[in-house]
Amino acid sequence: MSPAERDTGSLGGLDRAAAILGAFDEQHRELSLAALVARCRLPRSTTHRTADKMLKLGWLDKPAARYRIGNRIFELSGLAPVRHQLREAALPFLQDLHHATRMTVQLGTLSGAHVLLVEKITGHRPMPMLSQVGALLPAHCSALGLAILAYSDEPAVQAVIDAGMPRRTPRTMTTATALRRELAAIPDRGLAVEREEGNIGISCVAAPIFGPLGAVVAAVSVTGPAALVRADRAGPAVRLAAAATSRAYSSFPSR
Repeated sequence: MSPAERDTGSLGGLDRAAAILGAFDEQHRELSLAALVARCRLPRSTTHRTADKMLKLGWLDKPAARYRIGNRIFELSGLAPVRHQLREAALPFLQDLHHATRMTVQLGTLSGAHVLLVEKITGHRPMPMLSQVGALLPAHCSALGLAILAYSDEPAVQAVIDAGMPRRTPRTMTTATALRRELAAIPDRGLAVEREEGNIGISCVAAPIFGPLGAVVAAVSVTGPAALVRADRAGPAVRLAAAATSRAYSSFPSR
């Protein structure tokens, strides 16, 4: 038995499956066996054996010679409350917002130091540099993340700071002082505005969504070319969509 196999011998089947699923992300949607082994850091024989079981369960798919996430994972993801209830509450208002602005509309919720993108409406002119549904966006340089953090408790903000605030563009906030200053200003205007902090040429305006107990649970945003996305124009529609979603989401039975 190789050292690598000895090191992974204590891992259970779920741990190995989790490592394999974790190898996929937005930039790595399909992987050869060699690439999967390199990214999940399991021995080749273990990776192949576990992946074969996951294929039979529908957790993975393998068209040709490359692995990808299977349909069963997609089916199960739709049962999660954040996808089902939040999306169900928000979708009519996301559609209205897209109709009013003709910009990309996004819905996200906080996940540690990132924002999980729950829904997205792009229309006929999608911007390929933007993330897809299910992706994780850095909370410190996304309007969705800033809108949520501005109404979150101190541990949530500190978690983002402790995770590091890598620079994505020359405009990205990278210090705790800058982040806290921006978060303090958001409640007065009811909007988070991100100006080319995550992607050059792209700006975003977001507003928070609140749950039945008054705690922030998500945010909705309008995103588009920096020259076209302005808070004074898009802001009122974004706030309206966020408020309507808050009311709809709060009407669901207790979760």
